Amino acid sequence: MRIGKALHELHRSESALAVEFSRVAERYPREREVRHVAGDLAVWSRDHVREIVATAPRYRVDLSGPEYPVPFEEETRELPDEDSDPELALLADLRRLYRMSGGVALDWDLLGQGAQAVADADLLAVADRCGPRSARQMRWARGMLKILSPQILAT
Repeated sequence: MRIGKALHELHRSESALAVEFSRVAERYPREREVRHVAGDLAVWSRDHVREIVATAPRYRVDLSGPEYPVPFEEETRELPDEDSDPELALLADLRRLYRMSGGVALDWDLLGQGAQAVADADLLAVADRCGPRSARQMRWARGMLKILSPQILAT
């Protein structure tokens, strides 16, 4: 059964997403919505990680190690000049959050499908609790990109 592998990957990606939401919340203290909502969404991801950790032993998955590892830093930047332009940096960070949260939301969908296939009602309940919140994280990041990008890109 490969559900254990899916749990391991979801633990890694959800942990990285929690770190990234927290980092973005701290990086933009003047952007009130970004600061507050990204901080709340980081809490959601940390809750999801706890759910995964509680479920993992049933599938003989060892999730020891740092609970919230530092996310993988990509070699390339999201946008040119993001290092020197704070507004482009915000767009780049929101793009990263959108992509990461989209991957996590998809992984929750896949885990839910696997839980149905093996008739694990408890695992399906976890996926049903966490999956919609992950999709909400993705929609928030996309919405912020749509709100902020016109002004930032037009100036």
